[in-house]
Formats: sequence, structure tokens, C-alpha cells
Amino acid sequence: MNKSEMSTVPHFVLLGFPGPWKMQLILFSMILLVYILILTGNMAIICAVRFDPQLHTPMYMLLANFSFLEIWCVTCTVPNMLVNFLSKTKTISFSGCFMQFHFFFSLGTMECFFLFVMAYDRYLAICRPLHYLSIMTQRICGILVSLCWLIGFLGHLIPIFFISQVPFCGPNLIDHFLCDVDPLMALSCAPKAIIEHVLHSVSSLIIILTVFYILGSYSLLLRAVLQVSSSAGWRKAFSTCGSHLVVVSLFYGTIIVMYVTPTSGNSIAMQKIITLIYSVVTPVLNPIIYSLRNKDMKYAVHHVLCGMRITQSS
Repeated sequence: MNKSEMSTVPHFVLLGFPGPWKMQLILFSMILLVYILILTGNMAIICAVRFDPQLHTPMYMLLANFSFLEIWCVTCTVPNMLVNFLSKTKTISFSGCFMQFHFFFSLGTMECFFLFVMAYDRYLAICRPLHYLSIMTQRICGILVSLCWLIGFLGHLIPIFFISQVPFCGPNLIDHFLCDVDPLMALSCAPKAIIEHVLHSVSSLIIILTVFYILGSYSLLLRAVLQVSSSAGWRKAFSTCGSHLVVVSLFYGTIIVMYVTPTSGNSIAMQKIITLIYSVVTPVLNPIIYSLRNKDMKYAVHHVLCGMRITQSS
């Protein structure tokens, strides 16, 4: 078929999790509940950091931005997933699919960079405590946060734009619950584009570099903690870093399986489950992990959820 004869389909069909109507209702209810919990938990963290003066530090400012990012991560996929559970057509427009694709990849990239910066912040706080306040100032923290958002949004813009120009002649059935690169490119009627390899390579490089830096920083943290003789110092160090390390393990463990290691051996159902874990399950666990393992955050979140004022007039 000549390139001039190729045409692009006007929309795609996201098959999601096929099954009987009762199963669709059960899945809808479960995902809706998880979505509400994600919004509530992350909004509670944002409000706690906003209204508690004791949490106006770089560590908690990064956490508040990370929670804001988590809200957008799930919002770019979950509402459409909920609609499809109750829809018979399950269609998404061509432009809507690639918009979701861009936001899903961009926000995932931002999450890598935020975890990277949060690891750097913890490294400074524990390994270089005397220089922490002079290095991690409010201005530097703001610059790092801005760079995370900027690089995340712009980093994949050009590759995804060129992928959207690849002809999709049909069929238009995407056996997934969102528009991801592999299910999309499987529907292309053109030879595998070089730009797809570029997108995979850039994504893999970002994941590998950030996870190696995080592991390296935590090895230095562990060495510093082992030199602390008091048990109180041990507890403070692990309470500070433990929650971040758990979140890193959950997030990177799943995205490495999806975007770094070969996925040809994984079934389509397994790819859906892995994607569901890091796009829906992990965001609902993050507020629980961060609030339960940190006394100050637990106290502030408790007051937010109970509707109490955190700041008191003197």
C-alpha cells in the first residue's frame, strides 16, 4: 500500500477489561472508590503542607508537589476508564488518545524526576546536615520542582507528535484500558518507526539513570546511618527515608518490567495488571505510606481529615 493510500482511523476502541455487565459494574465501583481515596489522600497531604507551618520545609514541599502530580497521573486515565466500564462503544477519539498518551508518559517521567529530587533532598539532610539549609533553600527547591514539571511536559512532546503522524489504517481495537505506546504501535500499518525506538530509548534511559542515582544515594545514606551510634538517630533516619524508599520500590519495580525489560513474553492481561498497579494501585498507597511512617505528617493529615484548624492564633 502506498503512503498516499494510507488513511488514519478517526477513533480507537479501548477494550479495557472485557467481561459481563455485572463484572463491569464491580470494576467500576472498585476503581471509583480507589480514585476517590487517591484524591482524598493526596489532597489531605497538600492541605497539610499548605496550612501547617512546621511542614514548610523542602522535604514536605516536594511531597506536596508529588501528591499534586499523583492526582494528575490518575486523572489522565481513570475517568476515561470509568466511563468505558459503563459504555458499550468504549471509543476514544484519535486526538484524545494521543493527548492521554502524552500526559501519561509525561506525568510518569515527572514522577521519576520527583523521586530523584526527593532522594537528593534526603541525601543532603542525612549525609550533609550542616550544609543542608544552605544548599536546599526554598529558591533551589522551587527551581528543582519547576524543572521536573518542565522537562516532564516537554521531554516526550516531539517523539509523541511524530508517532501521532504514523498512519493507523485499522483495525482500531486497543487491547488495553489506556493509550500506551506498544498497543498503539501494534495497530500501525507502516513499518516500525525510528521515533518509537527513540521514545523507548529515552524512557529507558530516564528510568535507569534515576533509579541508579536513587539506589546510589540510599547506599550512602545507609552507610551514614550505620555510623550513628544512638537508636534514636537510627529511628529518625529510617522514618525520614523509609517511606520514600517504599514508594520508589513500588513505582520502579513495575515500570522497569513494562518499559525497560522486554515485554514480548508477558501476556496482554499481565501487561494490563502491571500498568494498573503503577497507575492506580501505587498512587492510592503513597498517601498511606507517607502519612503512617512520618509522625509530623500523620499529625497534620489527621487534623486536615478531621476538619480542624492546624494553625492557631497566638
